[in-house]
Amino acid sequence: MERTLVIVKPDGVQRGLVGEIISRIEYRGMRLVAVKMMNVPRRLAEAHYSVHQGKPFYEGLIDYITSSPVIVMIWIGNKAVEVVRQVLGATNPTEAAPGTVRGDLAIDIGRNLTHGSDNPQNAELEVKLWFTSDELVEWTRVTEKWVFED
Repeated sequence: MERTLVIVKPDGVQRGLVGEIISRIEYRGMRLVAVKMMNVPRRLAEAHYSVHQGKPFYEGLIDYITSSPVIVMIWIGNKAVEVVRQVLGATNPTEAAPGTVRGDLAIDIGRNLTHGSDNPQNAELEVKLWFTSDELVEWTRVTEKWVFED
């Protein structure tokens, strides 16, 4: 099973879309193993978005993600990164397919509701950045045999 990190950003929290976003991921068969609400410290935001340091939008991105609470989650499932990215849709909401979170609920790239890990390697790095091992709850959903093929 693969893990992936999802953040419901300040716009998603402020708009009351947390439940909708969780439901869409859960409906695809992913299993939630960690969740927390938090105000993002600047140092954590800088570490998370370090790949964008030096770009014109970097400071605005840091200011935005630290402006209001977020919901941070770890999801597990077969092909979790790929599946969750399908559920969330393209980063730019105007390019996201209808039926995706961003395609249905967002308009501007700077208010695209969520962050999802972009590959399994980054997912593992992000999971370790945002969570300690004791914050993960390992459990098995009895219906997984009806969702995932062996």
